[in-house]
Amino acid sequence: MAQIWDRIDNILSGKTGEKVRIRGWIHRTRSSGKLIFLQVRDATGIIQVTIEKGGIPDDEFEAAKKALIESSVSLEGQVIKDKRAPGGWEIHPESFTVINSADIFPITEQHSTEILLDHRHLWVRSQQLTHIMKIKASLLRIIRDWFATHDFFETTPSVITTNAAEGGATAFTFKYFDQKAFLSQTAQMYLEALIFSLERVWCLTPSFRAEKSRTRRHLIEYWHLEAEEAWLDNNQNMALQEELISYVCQNISTACTSNLEALGCNPLDLQKITPPFPKITYKEAVTRLQKKGFDFTWGDDFGVSQEKVLTVGEEKPLFITHFPQEIKAFYMKLSPDGKTVECSDMLAPQGYGEIIGGSQRSEDISSMKMRLKKQGAKLENYEWFFDLRRFGSIPHSGFGMGIERLLCWITQQEHIRDMTPFPRLVRRVYP
Repeated sequence: MAQIWDRIDNILSGKTGEKVRIRGWIHRTRSSGKLIFLQVRDATGIIQVTIEKGGIPDDEFEAAKKALIESSVSLEGQVIKDKRAPGGWEIHPESFTVINSADIFPITEQHSTEILLDHRHLWVRSQQLTHIMKIKASLLRIIRDWFATHDFFETTPSVITTNAAEGGATAFTFKYFDQKAFLSQTAQMYLEALIFSLERVWCLTPSFRAEKSRTRRHLIEYWHLEAEEAWLDNNQNMALQEELISYVCQNISTACTSNLEALGCNPLDLQKITPPFPKITYKEAVTRLQKKGFDFTWGDDFGVSQEKVLTVGEEKPLFITHFPQEIKAFYMKLSPDGKTVECSDMLAPQGYGEIIGGSQRSEDISSMKMRLKKQGAKLENYEWFFDLRRFGSIPHSGFGMGIERLLCWITQQEHIRDMTPFPRLVRRVYP
């Protein structure tokens, strides 16, 4: 019969006088003569363990005294209420076993970012990253719940493609047997193919951008949520995005209250994220920036400093709509003015930058071909995409969202690299 182990979070909820059995890792340790004070961690929390000489067999006491942090252990004992202990509870063991005695841990209190990245496989055990990964897991579950209740079909498009949808300069190329292929920058084009049978589709796949960006908001590999819907225009597309983001924020605030608070966030701030979100056009954004003293003209793209200024004072995300066609993708529908496209970028407050980009899709093959030619693209690689316009085309829209960007804003963290267990950066592919 399998042994039953208690979870630390259940113990911390109040089990005075009960006998418990736990297993985990030594998070902190110190000893004072005949007393050993440990903090033991499992996936659910941390609890203090106080071992008194004579309370357990001598060999177990000596093993506990020698065990360094990150040693794996198991123990059995009684739960005692103690206001001085972290969490207000501690365990007094009757038995204690060191499963594996760890070497000296290579990460100390004085550490550089590079050391943490070199030892990422160990640093993922930190409380900061543990809280973030728990929130991320809840985020993905909540997103799936929202799409399921809105009758979207989750799909699984390939991340190997012959189309550099977002521009060849930032695509990773590789030899696919006897031909050239790319790692996907977006699944959008494949999702467009699926709306003709399923109408509402979405996916969550890794995307890859060969951008030599070293900002706190860029990853080379990230998890890309994308959705596409038939019969939808750009305004309806923005309304859909508002509803999704609001749903995520409302539910994360209640599902992950303790994790958010541990990261220094106020969960009540997320309760304020409700539709409608403020909206301005790209033209209005240019005027705002110029009034703030920026040397910014029509056709320029926003950088970190511009996006931060545009969202100053905003509690909710901000939509910027109708960008010049020259700085947006070839597949975006041209607006009636002939200069802009039917698109939007959603910027998170407090300078966290773009979290969603979306648009109504073009149905004009000749216009798309002309724009692709300017990029130097091989039109034959897009013939299948043009077929979607030749056979039963309809108005449709979609959007893409970087999961790590969204998570970085929700958790109010400084750098996007901590939103994923093993970040891929310009000079970082190990471990």
